Amino acid sequence: MTHDVIVEIGGTPVRLSTEDPALVEILHDRYAGFITDRPAAAPLQLRIHLVSGLVPGADDVHVTRSNGLWRFERSDFMAEWSPETGRGTVRQTLPNPYSIDTVLRILHSVVLVPQRGFLLHAASAIRHGRAFVFSGISGAGKTTISRLAPPDVTLLSDEISYIRPNEGRYVAFGTPFAGELAKAGENVSAPLEAVFLLAQGPENRRDPVAPAEAARALLRNILFFAEDPGLVELVFRSALDCVSRVPVWRLTFVPDPKIWEMIA
Repeated sequence: MTHDVIVEIGGTPVRLSTEDPALVEILHDRYAGFITDRPAAAPLQLRIHLVSGLVPGADDVHVTRSNGLWRFERSDFMAEWSPETGRGTVRQTLPNPYSIDTVLRILHSVVLVPQRGFLLHAASAIRHGRAFVFSGISGAGKTTISRLAPPDVTLLSDEISYIRPNEGRYVAFGTPFAGELAKAGENVSAPLEAVFLLAQGPENRRDPVAPAEAARALLRNILFFAEDPGLVELVFRSALDCVSRVPVWRLTFVPDPKIWEMIA
């Protein structure tokens, strides 16, 4: 018997189908808050098969496209997906959420490209109806800025932010992809008010970042795994478009909740 779990992230539902009841429970637990019961709403589908005998390989992800099919691979999974039909299969070695988590990140990173959106290695949150994104390399302070948030802040993610245009404005959406906080974001969205490039320092201050530097910083943190020149160019153009419409600041801060007075 096949069981379906429809996971909707960033307004894009993906139907996950499996015959393993234990995996269904794991998926419901992992993506709680992002599951929809609207079966007709999922044009994208992944059938998940638990298998043995996958050839062990490197822990690095490999994403390629051939004969109209995308292929995602890592040592613990192998997936194929057709952008023409929206359907694909995932073969993974264990009934855990980690493999499908990575597959979903890759799938959304590909699906977002023609929408001029992207996944960003960044924390994000909503305050007063506006979204703010905090980007930086590991250790820059994404988790810290999330922990310092006052009670009226809604966390979208402390690790992977979902950004795409909607009705002429860039919008940030909540994701279930958690970082050090080990807590999924809320399944809500808001117009993107500003992007902050994080830097820890001796004082709280914010400085405007020129568009060219802002685009370079954004591109360093966009999650895109495919080695496809055409799509890489579209991602590049999306980053340029985003920083031309959304203010980008360098936010230097000390670990003190007062920093949020400077943010929003």
